[in-house]
Amino acid sequence: MDAAQAVQTIQREMTTFARRARASAGRLHPELSLVSYTLLGHLEESGGCRATDLAAYYALDKSTVSRQVAALQRAALIERRQDPQDHRVRVLHLTDAGRHVLAQVTESRRAAFRERLARWPQEDLERFAEYLVRYNAWGTEPASDSG
Repeated sequence: MDAAQAVQTIQREMTTFARRARASAGRLHPELSLVSYTLLGHLEESGGCRATDLAAYYALDKSTVSRQVAALQRAALIERRQDPQDHRVRVLHLTDAGRHVLAQVTESRRAAFRERLARWPQEDLERFAEYLVRYNAWGTEPASDSG
């Protein structure tokens, strides 16, 4: 397989992966889209942030994030709180219900991954994990000096 064929295969398989991830998110929690799940995860990891920060981080349109945030608020999974440093700013935080739903969906997703990868040798799992980290880090690392 040459480089062009490899890139074509990677593109096709990543598209399939994304399609399956979107479909499985709906099965794991019907009211929680993949985008919503991702936003909840980011809020948990960051300890809360503004909606504009979410839009910038994920390179999403502000209106898309606004719709997702509104739906998550209606579902009582997130809440807006006043920023203690700047009272003009409202910061999004997970509610207890949001933490609970996120934990449930995360565990279900991990179980699905464990099942799908159960027969892979440890070395392959580690290599796959390293490749995914490297792939997803593209554009976030400083360019290396090549000479």
